[in-house]
Amino acid sequence: MAKETSDRTTIDLFATEKRRGRPRSNPLPRDQQLRVNKRNQIQRDRANGLKRIELKVSQDLYDALNDKALASNISRSQLIELILQEQMTAQ
Repeated sequence: MAKETSDRTTIDLFATEKRRGRPRSNPLPRDQQLRVNKRNQIQRDRANGLKRIELKVSQDLYDALNDKALASNISRSQLIELILQEQMTAQ
């Protein structure tokens, strides 16, 4: 039987040494956990009809967006979406 690194049931078949300390709560290594979590997040976003947009902004604008989002008690992405919707309806 071959060992599959992403398989949760066969992950410890070939473990030879015992390690002391707190037991791992997830059998996958951290980089694989991140990939799985990101894939699940993308699938949730697709199911909710969301599309991803990436942009680069200056540090000053980034800080201003964070401050305004905190003051408005919403996330930064929600604030950016509101600003874009206002601009689209103003045209």
